[in-house]
Amino acid sequence: MTLPVDVLFEPYELGACRLRNRIVMAPMTRKRSPGGVPTEQTVAYYRRRGEGGVGLIVSEGTFIDHPSAGAIDPPSYVDIPHFHGAAALKAWEQVRKAVHATGAAMVPQLWHVGEVRQRGMGPDPATPGLGPRRILAEDGTAAVEAMDADSMAATVAAYARSARYARELGFDGVALHGAHGYLLDQFLWPEANDRQDSYGGGMANRVRFACQVVAAIRAVVGPDFPIILRWSQWKMTDYNARIAAAPEELGEMLGALVTAGVDVFDVSTRRFWEPAFDGSPLSLAAWTRRLSRRTVIAVGSIGLDQPHQSKKFRDSATIDAKVTDLDRVVEAMNRGDFDLAAVGRAILSDPAWVEKVRAGRMEEIRSYDRAALENYF
Repeated sequence: MTLPVDVLFEPYELGACRLRNRIVMAPMTRKRSPGGVPTEQTVAYYRRRGEGGVGLIVSEGTFIDHPSAGAIDPPSYVDIPHFHGAAALKAWEQVRKAVHATGAAMVPQLWHVGEVRQRGMGPDPATPGLGPRRILAEDGTAAVEAMDADSMAATVAAYARSARYARELGFDGVALHGAHGYLLDQFLWPEANDRQDSYGGGMANRVRFACQVVAAIRAVVGPDFPIILRWSQWKMTDYNARIAAAPEELGEMLGALVTAGVDVFDVSTRRFWEPAFDGSPLSLAAWTRRLSRRTVIAVGSIGLDQPHQSKKFRDSATIDAKVTDLDRVVEAMNRGDFDLAAVGRAILSDPAWVEKVRAGRMEEIRSYDRAALENYF
């Protein structure tokens, strides 16, 4: 480290909540909630990160109350927590209380996987996936149904219900998973959205469904409850994907979402510092901050150095990453490129990462490897 990290430890006002610093724990799927219900291990997992000094915790993705929201297979989606149902909500309230007791704030991330779920997947194999387009299985039946007005309305209502639960349970806001090739992102991405109606075509149409979700949430949580939207250009299936080809198109998308009620944009990139568009050095987070004039969270390899291009996040040949300095983060925040810095794998590996950074004990931080990914604590 050559630069002081003071900017990371400045308080930040988020809605009615005052964050103790500008470090966010990024959402990371953990697959440790049998039947969709978080356990005592879940409580301990989040409590430890709060005790480590993080300012805001965004939970792992949680399925909303809709039969097509998630699946129990393929294995990547087993034991994902729900944010509906008495048992799951009671468990999440215990998580929230434990995190608040450490001085950290917390929001749940709401998730619908869209066309990633297909007919034949559990828990109800008869339920097809839902998305912007219809996808046929090998036998000619619909594995995924294109959403119509009724299924859109039901899904929007499910998002709003889970957001209302978040407020009732005492969380500090709500986050939406609108990135990486899941439902909201599928509507935004031209490669997945070939609709010929008012939800397809240009950006004004492609962003319409996400705006309806946000507006419905705003209507039930009120004006002072922060809504965070995670978005990305890249997808799990295509690292080179683009929702917005140019800043003008990005501005159209962000403006619509701000009007609908988004307070914070969580900008997911694989490397937060890389330029977003040709002809400009600005990162995607910096462009989002400039165009939206809203709070922006940057995420992508903060605190870690992964010198080669990893093909897949869980690829055993490429998963290890070394601890690196935070000079790039500090420089970007001092420029005003973004407001908050989200840390994922580094905090997964070392729950005390924030406190060690604050105290200048970088040499004590554990590096990231497969054991960190698999270890729940």
